[in-house]
Amino acid sequence: MDNNTVLFFDTTLRDGEQSPGATLNVEEKIEIAKQLSHLGVDICEAGFPIASQGDFDAARRIAEEVGTLVEGRKSGQPMTIAGLARASKDDIQRAYDAVKAAPRHRIHTFLATSDIHLKHKLKIDREACVDQVIESVSFARRLCDDVEFSPEDAGRSDPDFLVQVLAEAIKAGANTLNIPDTVGYTTPEEYGWLIRYLIENTPGANTVIWSTHCHDDLGLATANTLAGIQAGARQVEVTINGIGERAGNTSLEEVAMALRTRPQTFKLNSHIDTTQITRTSRMVSAYTGMIVQPNKAIVGANAFAHEAGIHQDGMLKNQQTYEIMRPETVGLTASTLVMGKLSGRHAFRIRLEEMGYDNLSKAELNAAFKRFKEWADKKKVVTDADIEAIIVDEVYQPPEIWQINHIQVSCGDHSIPTASISLTGPDGREHKDAALGTGPVDAAYQAINRIIGVKNWLTEFSINAVTEGLDAAAEATIRIQPVNGERERGFNPQTNRPFARTFSGHGASTDIVVASARAYLSALNKMLAAREEQSSEKRLRVET
Repeated sequence: MDNNTVLFFDTTLRDGEQSPGATLNVEEKIEIAKQLSHLGVDICEAGFPIASQGDFDAARRIAEEVGTLVEGRKSGQPMTIAGLARASKDDIQRAYDAVKAAPRHRIHTFLATSDIHLKHKLKIDREACVDQVIESVSFARRLCDDVEFSPEDAGRSDPDFLVQVLAEAIKAGANTLNIPDTVGYTTPEEYGWLIRYLIENTPGANTVIWSTHCHDDLGLATANTLAGIQAGARQVEVTINGIGERAGNTSLEEVAMALRTRPQTFKLNSHIDTTQITRTSRMVSAYTGMIVQPNKAIVGANAFAHEAGIHQDGMLKNQQTYEIMRPETVGLTASTLVMGKLSGRHAFRIRLEEMGYDNLSKAELNAAFKRFKEWADKKKVVTDADIEAIIVDEVYQPPEIWQINHIQVSCGDHSIPTASISLTGPDGREHKDAALGTGPVDAAYQAINRIIGVKNWLTEFSINAVTEGLDAAAEATIRIQPVNGERERGFNPQTNRPFARTFSGHGASTDIVVASARAYLSALNKMLAAREEQSSEKRLRVET
């Protein structure tokens, strides 16, 4: 490996999906994996195959369908597809079986090394820990030439014990050693020191790639990762938009742009095509239902906005006065095309290509153009932000088990909010009903519930204007949980704990109520698809 290149290991589909409410189905994971390939990610952690049949199937299909892609990649090689496994033979075999179809595949196995984890979670001593690491890494290496080992909770582990464990992992065949700050405990000075200490003191350190994996519990994930790079790490484990358990993971876009923007400081390269960052960010946000905060670095809506008068004056004179990077470098472009109701299909397609959406299918393009024309009839100008919202709502949506045909509401300060709705069901028939509610959105949800009959808790609801002005379109995001929580719970083998599944939904429209209804139906479709997946898994277990 070129020691001047930092490898990007993206764990959006594994650690990122462990964010509450970020449930993804197989097709969504495949689409995100394809976009990660376009982005230039070196290693894609496709999932935790032992966790469920769905996780296994997603990792297997990503290995088969995405693991061979090389188009547009700076490295000239396809992504390495990795599967996570606990330090047990069953987990490791399952991970290998899931990713082995990819030309470049990796087994990533882990075992905790901090005394608090050894005593309270694993209930083993240090000697047993070392033995288990040797056994698991050796077994993984017999299956696969590319093996990564992570000492979980390394940030709170005894550095000298880490040296002992990692030396044995190297002798057992590990190619990459990842040092997780699992609970986001360390500071940049501490984490950088730890990476440097391990590299300098671990026998065989120069034969492996050292990697960072930082969490953001203290808001230091990116800072710690950059400190690790400066200390000698040449792989970074990251997620899109920094999503992940608790406060999240290190943000891919922040690390990539730090390397690009400060070459005099880091003097390192990467294979990341930064012009794909914005598109990837919005795809992940749409599929997971996790809204990117406006002031989020690199990809937030305000990242390149300047409101203060003195800033605006400086920007007009020279962009470098208040911008350390150009919007174009992360995939934001200023268009000279004004899109409106007179714009044709060709102009719309050209605009999409300029925005980076150059690989839409004919069906996706037709669906997006139809929505564009509907919006253009209601708005004088359809902005790039509007077009992004259309793409998210038309292209980045789960399979529609139920579809909205039309909705009508009646409300006011002296009337009872009422909604009537027409849906097309999985049987292909039209279903109609009406309901009362505390407001127009609640009435619409009650009407949908009367038709579909799936009980759930609405745990989160938010609505945002896509652009400014009275004619702004609306984007709605919601989260729901099944009422029958015991039946529909996920299991995290990393923590050995079940968790309540949350399903997110996204909808966009020039009408707030319609956007809200579309978001609710999107979440319900995900829930119903997950139920069908669970039923299929049960049938498979019975048959085998």
